[in-house]
Amino acid sequence: MNRRRKLRLVKIITLIILAILIFFAGMNKMKSDLTPKISSDLIVNRLEEAKELTTLKYHYTNMGQFENQNDFYGWKVPFTTKSFIVSYDGIINAGVDLKDANVEIKDKKIEINLSNSKILSHEIDENSLQIFLEKDSIFNPLKIEDYNTFSKDQKETVEKKAIKKGLLAEANEKSIKAIQELLKLDERLKDYTIEIKFN
Repeated sequence: MNRRRKLRLVKIITLIILAILIFFAGMNKMKSDLTPKISSDLIVNRLEEAKELTTLKYHYTNMGQFENQNDFYGWKVPFTTKSFIVSYDGIINAGVDLKDANVEIKDKKIEINLSNSKILSHEIDENSLQIFLEKDSIFNPLKIEDYNTFSKDQKETVEKKAIKKGLLAEANEKSIKAIQELLKLDERLKDYTIEIKFN
């Protein structure tokens, strides 16, 4: 009788241990099934959440001159000169468009190909505008269009200078660090090497 009880007890304990093992194996399998696999689509989706990534803000102060004079078949008409000199502050935001990202995964390496950084926005602070030596003419008065044209031309000039000084190259470098940090926030990617290249 004693021996039967012991055998029964051993069977019950064995069944309990077996049930616990099956339970935990099932839980691990379910967890594994629910955890998304690391794929290029997963990385692309994560990048697209950020859309445009501003990685560099370029603050500047500039001064520019506007001058215009009426002409008649190539001859400058006297007393029709209008001009002004303006100083202003501006900010250029540069970065990458992550919608164009191309992602490949090889073993534990994620390769991301991006288009080069570009200027995402450029604003002139209207509160910083200071107008000097404004000259008007009765025959050729200053108009709002003159200021708008001047502002557009100035933006283009400043952007060309900033790009020549390496604005977009620096934005590329900062984009690499920013994207790596963004992806490393995902625990599943901590063992992956992230390589970023620009087209």
